[in-house]
Amino acid sequence: MRIALSLAGRLLILLVIFAGIAVAFGLAMVNSSLPDSREEPGIPTLSAAVAITLDEHGIPRIQAMNERDAAVALGWLHARDRMFQMEAMRRGAAGRLAEIAGPSALRLDRFSRTLGLVQSAESDLAALSPQARDLLDAYAEGVNALIAARGRLAAPEFLALGEPEPWRPVDSLLWGKVMGLWLSGNWRRELEYARQAQVLPADRLDDLWPRDASAGRPDLAALPGAVPLARILEAVPVFGVDAPLPDSASNAWAVTGARSASGAALLANDPHLGFQAPILWYLARIDFPDGSFRAGASAPGVPAIVIGRNQRLAWGFTTTHSDTQDVFVERLSGADSYETPDGPRPFTIREERIAVRGRAEPEVLLVRETRHGPVISGLDGIAAAQGHVLAVSMANLAPRDTAAEALLALNRATTLAQARAAAALFTSPPQNLMVASAEGSIAQYLVGRTPIRRAGDGRLPSRGWDGSMDWTGFVPFDAMPHIENPASGQIANANSRPAPADHPVFLGVDWYGDWRLRRIRELLAERPKHDLAGFAAMQNDVVSLLARDILPALLAVPPPPGLPGRAQALLRDWDGAMRAEAPQPMIYHAWLRAFRRLALAQGGAPEGTSAGPEFTRLLLTDPARGAAWCGAAGCAPILARALVEATAEIESAQGGDPAKWAWGRAHLATFEQPILRFIPILGGMTRLAAPSPGDGETLSRGGMRGGGDTPYAHLHGAGLRAAFDLGDPDGAVAIIATGQSGHPFSQHWDDLLQRWRDGDVVRLGREPAMVAGTIRLKPEAAGVPSEPEPRQRRR
Repeated sequence: MRIALSLAGRLLILLVIFAGIAVAFGLAMVNSSLPDSREEPGIPTLSAAVAITLDEHGIPRIQAMNERDAAVALGWLHARDRMFQMEAMRRGAAGRLAEIAGPSALRLDRFSRTLGLVQSAESDLAALSPQARDLLDAYAEGVNALIAARGRLAAPEFLALGEPEPWRPVDSLLWGKVMGLWLSGNWRRELEYARQAQVLPADRLDDLWPRDASAGRPDLAALPGAVPLARILEAVPVFGVDAPLPDSASNAWAVTGARSASGAALLANDPHLGFQAPILWYLARIDFPDGSFRAGASAPGVPAIVIGRNQRLAWGFTTTHSDTQDVFVERLSGADSYETPDGPRPFTIREERIAVRGRAEPEVLLVRETRHGPVISGLDGIAAAQGHVLAVSMANLAPRDTAAEALLALNRATTLAQARAAAALFTSPPQNLMVASAEGSIAQYLVGRTPIRRAGDGRLPSRGWDGSMDWTGFVPFDAMPHIENPASGQIANANSRPAPADHPVFLGVDWYGDWRLRRIRELLAERPKHDLAGFAAMQNDVVSLLARDILPALLAVPPPPGLPGRAQALLRDWDGAMRAEAPQPMIYHAWLRAFRRLALAQGGAPEGTSAGPEFTRLLLTDPARGAAWCGAAGCAPILARALVEATAEIESAQGGDPAKWAWGRAHLATFEQPILRFIPILGGMTRLAAPSPGDGETLSRGGMRGGGDTPYAHLHGAGLRAAFDLGDPDGAVAIIATGQSGHPFSQHWDDLLQRWRDGDVVRLGREPAMVAGTIRLKPEAAGVPSEPEPRQRRR
């Protein structure tokens, strides 16, 4: 027995030793995947050496001889710092996430395959100019040089997944396809609206989905009976579950030179997208020998600055939320065809085979397409109704998408006229492009394709079989409601209607509230002239004009006894500021969340009905509509019940003293790695979180999911803030929400998070304040020009 125990003990010791060796080896490999801060790799396709200096945050300053060499360098840097993020993006767009993530990614894969994003990108690549294709080639050369040198060490995730496939120019176009898809999601709203229309009267629908008095046709399509819209929506990716981006928003504003302290125009932009770790954006500055430069936010996968400035022009984007997608009800004509105005037509059919990690056989998806677009009611084997299917038309997937061409042209533009010419090339997604020039001019151009409908306003699914509601083309660029150098000297947009209601171009029927826009105008009116620091401070403003609008209704509720009454009393002197350390925003949001749920149930809305802040404001400021939903006594009784429920909820989480409650403890800005978040332990290790101020209606946007175990978690907002002063060559400040690196063990994984939370910025000047690394990309050929030596540390 002693001998047996001794042998078992020895085996156990050996196993522990081997396990320790394996762990040490794994950690050593992960550590080896960290990039060096000083190296001199060779890339044969460079025309000249490229000098790169890294500042203390890992933000590169690139000195390149020409635009092509700069694209090579940017591709190399993106791959160095964000290769797995790029891999996840292209896999998501191509419907190949399940290969590495397993069945949990199937819903997103089915959706991407059904839309045919890869086929669309391949077709668009062939239609681009030779110059644009050459820059995409150059970018891919840089990415592939890094992959060739690092292999599985390109990112720690590849230690388990294997070496990434070579980057292709078409992969860069997939980034635009993904952004086009998630920045124009009206088609899903049509299905949600149609589902509500099956059970609610028209006046209730207009309360839930506020209808603006737009031009356009009021005649709506009628769906055939018994369409299982809830099941169809369940087959579509959902933000916060398996889709990386939610409904989007953004702020942007600009002032002319006459309103600027520098005498040149100023521009600020903060795009609001779903949070992830690392964040979508990567900061960089590129300088050329002739003194020209580009600085701002790039996106890994894209060979250009997406939001930024050059020596003479600055640019930024917000989403128009115009309606550029329609669902069409197609009537079947037999098993394999559908009806058209010209008679039956067979479906275009393609087979998609989706490999799934952990399964021996791939899933086979049969995609059917009609003349309007792919059939979405077959995403999960779901039929729309007897004899019908649902297809979707998306302007962002129309052929000959030249958005890549437009972005490259915008990077080169130095005048308002050149910016307008670049804007005309943008085909997707629908955006407000705001520009400012060194001459002091400003403009806003509505870009992207906007469909012209033969009939209908696009709010409900349209008849597809008779052609009566087809698209007849797209609105010409010059007919869109652009703005150039307004008399006010300022332009602002925050996703509310971007054009007057009487403008002849029909953009859509559903628009969001204008509280952020009104706040921007208030702040711009406070000072006759503005500067860069003031613009950056405005981006961190947390005053909610919506809260100020509806606070009187909350204070009019008779004070309940006990804890609810004490909580309500804290709102009496509140200014509507959503400060992280304050209790009032916590009380306000919990109260309104409970109120919406009770009011929807009282008004007969089906379970799962969503309602935005526009609905809440309507019920609390319009007595007639409040009575329609809350009952003849109005909404005060429901508000009183909601306050009791809300304070009990907060008490269970933050204790019984309302004065010690804090919004930031519930409103945590949360950033998760899109793939690793599904893996136990690793998901928690790579999650970033920080208490944050703001909410969905403040300039410092703090968008929330609204449901689940963490309804107040901050998951959607300004992952990038940037501001530009065209009067100063170094007048570019920005901040991103996580860090430059996508490597969880890197010091730059999260080193900008606290500065972002606190409203700080970094300057993207020509000379970094501190040099933390130097990289020299060398052409592996003789007799090529050389660049200046990397800049020395500033003394």
